[in-house]
Amino acid sequence: MATGFQGAVFDVDGVLVDSPHEEAWREALRDLMETQWSDVRDDTSYAPERFTPQVYQQVMSGKPRFSGAQAALEYFDVPDAERRARDYGDRKQTMIIELIDQGRFTAYPDALRFVLAVKAAGILTASASSSKNAGLFLRQIRLDTFAEEEGLDYDFVTPGLSLLDIFDADISGRDFPQGKPHPEIFLTAASELGAPPERCFVVEDAVTGIQAAKAGNMAALGLSRADDEELLAAAQPDLLVTSLDDVDVAALADGRLARKESTVPKGS
Repeated sequence: MATGFQGAVFDVDGVLVDSPHEEAWREALRDLMETQWSDVRDDTSYAPERFTPQVYQQVMSGKPRFSGAQAALEYFDVPDAERRARDYGDRKQTMIIELIDQGRFTAYPDALRFVLAVKAAGILTASASSSKNAGLFLRQIRLDTFAEEEGLDYDFVTPGLSLLDIFDADISGRDFPQGKPHPEIFLTAASELGAPPERCFVVEDAVTGIQAAKAGNMAALGLSRADDEELLAAAQPDLLVTSLDDVDVAALADGRLARKESTVPKGS
């Protein structure tokens, strides 16, 4: 693999796991607006139906907890957004833990297949999410059970192997001075993998994540799971797919992000 990729860096929420983060953020704000912030609700542009998946994706996704909280409050014109962000972030954290404990999340099968295939190709892997809850998800996802159900035979898949176990580095949940779109989190992942940034690719489902990868001189694999292809395309990822099953794993050995021939749209 003289010219191929040496490292692959995976965001977690929305890439590997269908997590309840969006639900937790939405319900936490609804709860606050109906209780301790009810006195300022009429001074805001907030309404429950206005907190859409598009708002979450464009305003909050990929940001550290309190930065995301402040961004949402500013979006809805909530007074004293910076001061209130901590209460909002703390309320969301309590709610997300409850949802995780209830098992209210699933792993994306295409992502698990892709992680296993990338690992089998000899590429080092890292998980890198701004969420401090990422490890809680990854520990509960059993790759050995998944591989058996899928009929996948990899010698590195051992009994009890979790998704967290398969990564060569885990950068999730760390406090960085600058969040995405600054590339620090991804550059740290590349450094801990011992791979040059230009020999790594990042899998992201958020505009800020794609921007961070590009800013770090890393290839960006955009993943659209939320009917947001146009939004992600504007960030100019090196490849944009709606399923990781569509990625040509063999091309990674040449340092290319490419779509499998069978999934290339006619006329492309």
